[in-house]
Amino acid sequence: MASAATLTPTDTDKLQNLRSNVSGLTQISENEKSGFINLVARYLSGEAEHVDWSKIKTPTDDIVVPYETLAPPPEDAEKTKELLDKLVVLKLNGGLGTTMGCTGPKSVIEVCNGLTFLDLIVLQIENLNTKYGCKVPLVLMNSFNTHDDTLKIVEKYSKANVEIHTFNQSQYPRLVVEDFSPLPCKGQTGKDGWYPPGHGDVFPAFKNSGKLDHFLSQGKEYVFVANSDNLGAIVHSKILHHLIQNKNEYCMEVTPKTLADVKGGTLISYEGKVQLLEIAQVPDEHVEEFKSIEKFKIFNTNNLWVNLNAIKRLVESDALKMEIIPNPKEVNGFKVLQLETAAGAAIKFFDNAIGINVPRSRFLPVKATSDLLLVQSDLYNVVDGFVVRNPVRANPANPTIELGPEFKKVSDFLSRFKSIPSIIDLDSLKVSGDVWFGAGVTLKGKVSINAKSGEKLEIRDGVIIADKEINGTEDI
Repeated sequence: MASAATLTPTDTDKLQNLRSNVSGLTQISENEKSGFINLVARYLSGEAEHVDWSKIKTPTDDIVVPYETLAPPPEDAEKTKELLDKLVVLKLNGGLGTTMGCTGPKSVIEVCNGLTFLDLIVLQIENLNTKYGCKVPLVLMNSFNTHDDTLKIVEKYSKANVEIHTFNQSQYPRLVVEDFSPLPCKGQTGKDGWYPPGHGDVFPAFKNSGKLDHFLSQGKEYVFVANSDNLGAIVHSKILHHLIQNKNEYCMEVTPKTLADVKGGTLISYEGKVQLLEIAQVPDEHVEEFKSIEKFKIFNTNNLWVNLNAIKRLVESDALKMEIIPNPKEVNGFKVLQLETAAGAAIKFFDNAIGINVPRSRFLPVKATSDLLLVQSDLYNVVDGFVVRNPVRANPANPTIELGPEFKKVSDFLSRFKSIPSIIDLDSLKVSGDVWFGAGVTLKGKVSINAKSGEKLEIRDGVIIADKEINGTEDI
């Protein structure tokens, strides 16, 4: 915790008042109270957020390991079972589907073939356990927003060959900027008064839930942490094998940047340690350089492999002081602050930490309906719960897709397509206005479809559109 000596007298008073206010909050545990006060104390002490640009070095291949240099895992089924029995899979399941117009956990949005993110995750692990006779458990880290719904949903997997555990990440009070008091003390006693403090909280919350010690007692050694909406984040024995052989306590999967990922965090060597560099830490005069895909060629996929004993050691010694991300918001007329941390920023605290530069196929997030169009199309097939790229497509890159606001909500998106178009040969698609797609449409090359203001534009069944700009029915 930041010592009081580093705080101004005003800040010390703020912290004292906050501590006494927080002590009276009955909705959260003592661990959550102290975790929150620690975070605020560090924030008030003004820990440096920016890095010294001149000290940044490009990581060498022994720090960011090229995927193709990894040794193959053992081919023997018994050895593979032994390896996989050391693993726990943890999915970050705290997010709501609000961006895509859904209520409830994002992981229950139907992705393809009528299956949700969660269905696919359970199927994948179930197939692994059945194939090798291993017992890889699935752990869901929920937030107070997703907890109740998730508990109801996981009941349907009670007969699946996978043990499912859930725990909640911390619940912290939003801070009222004006007087630094917790929002619940202003009469905001509902969910609006609280927030989950980012996925950096996964390590203390995992430990505080008792789950970490439970898995250590079963002989588990590593946890694979990933976002529940990343369809490419599947268990990979080759990576696990490498980490065990080389005693790496932490591994971040990175992948080559494209122009769509220029704001993503990247790995650097800094003062002799591997470190995550996020755009928020970059001095203003270097932001364009940070976005360059020539200098910073890789970005963080948020697929993380972490040693369980190392998590226990670092949480118990309160050593995980990740950079604080201040997130200002306005809630019910109050200007509030949420202080958050990111799991990737923990890399510098672990011994022998590395990155692995993995193929792009391991990063397939669904953040918007444009991503949903990709994975529901003929560009991907679902095999044993795995979303696999169609080998027929020659171009290794995915098409770029921009859909207008009419397609933003999942329900609107689905109603505007009689069936998802064939996009095997598509390079880019831009759709704006009141556009509706018939069944069996094929899109190729560069396609732009713009409905004029106030007009409805229907793409007829079976139409093939190749390298064309369409502004009205007469152009089809």
